[in-house]
Amino acid sequence: MRITTGKYRNRKLHMPRGIRPTQDKVRKAIFDILGDIEGLTFLEIYAGSGAVGFEALSRGVKELTLVESNPNSMDVIKKNIELLKATACILYYLDAENAVKVIAASKGSFDIIFFDPPYRRDMAKKILQTLEGYDILAPNGLIVVQHSKVELLPKDSKKFALIKEAKYGDTWLSIFRKKE
Repeated sequence: MRITTGKYRNRKLHMPRGIRPTQDKVRKAIFDILGDIEGLTFLEIYAGSGAVGFEALSRGVKELTLVESNPNSMDVIKKNIELLKATACILYYLDAENAVKVIAASKGSFDIIFFDPPYRRDMAKKILQTLEGYDILAPNGLIVVQHSKVELLPKDSKKFALIKEAKYGDTWLSIFRKKE
């Protein structure tokens, strides 16, 4: 797995065993959809290797927060931080729901929240519902959910509106914007 563009372009990342990494074409699509992210804050939940977050950091986000509960994945994320000498990173070694609660309690807020939970377990819908209960998305912020095509997410909710869907084989991207 390598970073596709930005200041860390072509740098190869360590990968933990047993994860389904976000493929290059899907990562490229995510950042094509997001556009210029320089100076924004970025949260990656279910970080795995942190590849999407490190891609965001490479493209100029000012702060990257990674959430991961698997100890093997957390060790790999730490190695990747060392490899890139990435200092603008905050790590949470917690499950997704508890991390959202801790971040909310500390008044954390993000311009972009990305998550890619294990497929076919309805975890994408569950964490989206958790995010509705805690105000950690900045005004006009975006949520990017990578999920399986069989996991249908709501088109609308009290706090978020679906603004775009993109399909890449079994992988779907659903992008939500925070309502005003």
